[in-house]
Amino acid sequence: MTALYEFDLVVIGSGPAGQHAAIQAAKLKKRVAMIECRPGVGGVSVHTGTLPSKTFREAVVSLNRGTVRRSLEAAGSSPIRLTMPMLLERVDGVIREEQRDIRDTLLRNGIEIFHGFASFIDAHTIAIDSAAGDRRITAEYILLSTGTRPVVPLDCPNQSNDACPIILTSDTIGSLDAIPGSLIVVGGGVIGIEYASMFAVLGTKVTLIERADRPISFMDHETIDEMIHQLRQRDVVFRCNETVTKIAVSDSVPARVTVELASGKRLSADAALICAGRQGCTDGLHLEDAGLTADARGRIQVDHQYRTAVEHVFAAGDLIGFPALAATSAAQGRIAACVMFDTPVLPMGDDYPMGIYAIPELSSAGGTEQALTAAKVPYEIGIARYSEIARGKIADTEVGFLKLIFHRETRVLLGVHIFGSRATELVHIGQAVLRLKGGLDFFLSNVFNSPTFAECYKIAALNASNNLRNNAG
Repeated sequence: MTALYEFDLVVIGSGPAGQHAAIQAAKLKKRVAMIECRPGVGGVSVHTGTLPSKTFREAVVSLNRGTVRRSLEAAGSSPIRLTMPMLLERVDGVIREEQRDIRDTLLRNGIEIFHGFASFIDAHTIAIDSAAGDRRITAEYILLSTGTRPVVPLDCPNQSNDACPIILTSDTIGSLDAIPGSLIVVGGGVIGIEYASMFAVLGTKVTLIERADRPISFMDHETIDEMIHQLRQRDVVFRCNETVTKIAVSDSVPARVTVELASGKRLSADAALICAGRQGCTDGLHLEDAGLTADARGRIQVDHQYRTAVEHVFAAGDLIGFPALAATSAAQGRIAACVMFDTPVLPMGDDYPMGIYAIPELSSAGGTEQALTAAKVPYEIGIARYSEIARGKIADTEVGFLKLIFHRETRVLLGVHIFGSRATELVHIGQAVLRLKGGLDFFLSNVFNSPTFAECYKIAALNASNNLRNNAG
């Protein structure tokens, strides 16, 4: 290590990628600085993304349960009606606690935190524009982990300065002061589906508009079809293969949102949630002064070790694009730090789990039927439905299933896809078997606690075994 630089590593952004890179470098006895433009640490994940949406979901689920409602009502004289402040109170509390814990962990590892706006002076020098005073710092290595922000169509009415906006993004949905009676969700990606399902549970009339022929089209189609069926049971209307041409706000009191579609349809609702993709937060970084460029969506291109076109500058997390998950971002940040400082590290691999925190949840790891069919891989499936297991009845949640995909010849597990309660927890059993190249015989011979949702693995394996036998020859 040369003594020419003030720090061995400067991390710009304090989300999962930045945190794990900084902590890994600190564990390697490196001098680490972190720059965060917000007053608190945690990045988009803590402030407006992963943590708030998942906490909001849990608040919706728990407060909507009959037992919780009855206990709340027992303390008062009238039935409890859930409100946005009631739901968001829990969100705010979790965000405060998580920020405190992250900050404590960073400081405990000797990481120096600067709050302000970062920009490149040159490839090794960063300027920090801060209310506490401007300064420059230098580093041998730099990690960009500034995250993303929602994309809002250019002709969309600007509601950002209103006391109570009715055109929302995932960043501003917490500003709602009441649960809307009706909601239009523009975009059927992960964020759109999650919030559509949450508000449907709250009794909001939801209409979801998606440009593709189905939402979250990269996931197993059978799983998504089941999710669509369940959301329709809650009166969610899906408008797929549709493109939005205009969004307007009425002058009426109260104001309403009108959305016009290329097909000629005209939809109206109390509010609209725009989930039309994400834009990399690279504005103001002066990337050109470091010899870097971003694409039209503000994303930074990296190689398999998360190194950018400039050898000592790395990027990780949502800023580099798909899969843009908190868990994969954390893994990318740690790997990047190990690569910088010549520390052996295994790659993340392709069998990481995808989690969709809708109500109910969806989760998967490995190949989908459509991808395996396109690749001409011979396979057989096994399915277990929550209605078949005692745990589903005990938990009063018989909606859901677990699907396993096995290679017809080698019997190796190729994919696991789950829809239903605890899907994002349950998937890790399948993920472990995928990574270890295990297969059907493991599930057939293994014993699972009973009654548990994990029993679905055994039942699905037995189903797959029967299917292989019946379809032999």
